[in-house]
Amino acid sequence: NPIIPTGDTIKIAIVASFSGPAAIVGEIYFISVQWAAHDINKRGGILVDGKRKKIQVIRADTQSKPAVAKKVCERMILKEHVNVLWGTNGSHIMKVINQVAKKYGVIAQCAAALSDELYDARNFTRYSFMTSFQTSQIGRAAAYNYGQIRKKEKKFYILCQDYLFGHSMAEGFKEGLKLYYPQAQLVGEDYHKLFLTDFAPYLTKIKASGAEVVYTGDWIPDAANLLVQARQAGIKLPFANIFLDEPNFLHKVGVEGTKGLLNINQFGAPNPLFKNDLQIKFYKAWNDLWKTKWKAPFNTYLFKHPLGNIGSYMFQTYWLLSVIERAGSLDPEKIIKQWEGDSYEYISGKVMTMRPVDHKAIQDLHAFEYVPPAEQKQSFNIPPYSYFTGCSNTGPISTIPAEKIMPTLDPKLKR
Repeated sequence: NPIIPTGDTIKIAIVASFSGPAAIVGEIYFISVQWAAHDINKRGGILVDGKRKKIQVIRADTQSKPAVAKKVCERMILKEHVNVLWGTNGSHIMKVINQVAKKYGVIAQCAAALSDELYDARNFTRYSFMTSFQTSQIGRAAAYNYGQIRKKEKKFYILCQDYLFGHSMAEGFKEGLKLYYPQAQLVGEDYHKLFLTDFAPYLTKIKASGAEVVYTGDWIPDAANLLVQARQAGIKLPFANIFLDEPNFLHKVGVEGTKGLLNINQFGAPNPLFKNDLQIKFYKAWNDLWKTKWKAPFNTYLFKHPLGNIGSYMFQTYWLLSVIERAGSLDPEKIIKQWEGDSYEYISGKVMTMRPVDHKAIQDLHAFEYVPPAEQKQSFNIPPYSYFTGCSNTGPISTIPAEKIMPTLDPKLKR
């Protein structure tokens, strides 16, 4: 229960699912953004336009519905007078956020929607910045890892969610295979509706395909249902993923069922995890609160570590706040000028650079291979020398250099 300031503040609206099947996703965003805000507030806030202000984080529930998202964004701007719209789960929802941001001249931060199409010539708005990794980067990173680093598996099956994001994830991987692994074989490709509860028809096809790896962009709850049901069906194949890292469902699957998963990670760095005292101090500040104070829903395995996507959402927010501080203003034009071409270093050592022309982040990505607890010490190099004891987690880490996975740039975008 953090103290959230009110009144004359820097207001960030987290536009996300806080109800319905994906309600936990909104809470993941909230604690990540609120951590950064609380940290800055403890230091006295940020000096903007001649006045020192604290950061206020506001929940804005989209219910995972575009029409609701439009209404809630307009309410956030017109009634709450927010300075930033921060989003979100669902590229179709982020598209709405960007449209509203453009209409009212408000900064939007795309920290969690991943489709490249959001920043093509048709959809680009100078008010929005994409600080997350993107589908084309992810797909090419996975292909680069399998074709240029691992050089083992050759037969792949794509299973993604049937909307803009899922299809973008698939296209990125297919593009990556052509570029970095032309000898690979795509043995199947399917798309399923959001919030599917029965994956049996797809799992039957995967079993019969001869695939060696399943590539998916599914996020929870779909990600959990997919992996749990696959293992129950006797499918032991590795899944190349970005969201099959939620530890509550990983524990349900167990050590053997999670061994070999390959997570393309946007908060990674080469092993080991802890390289200096500052990183250890940051980690323990979070983990000690998780152990001793946090209540539901923040006291589960999901929130044990300030790493992975949680770490990324947190430091994408730190980047936003750093830009505002250095701009010295809440004037959107001054923020835009500061952010275009800006670079920012995360606590992990990872450096982010904002490409001016289309507002997409240039960054290295990392491939995390999941191994049993006894082998996790190569990554988690302080006591207890493992991330978890009840499931496999990060062991070997491979770096995919930024120059191999540059964000796609729409040639039709003229600025």
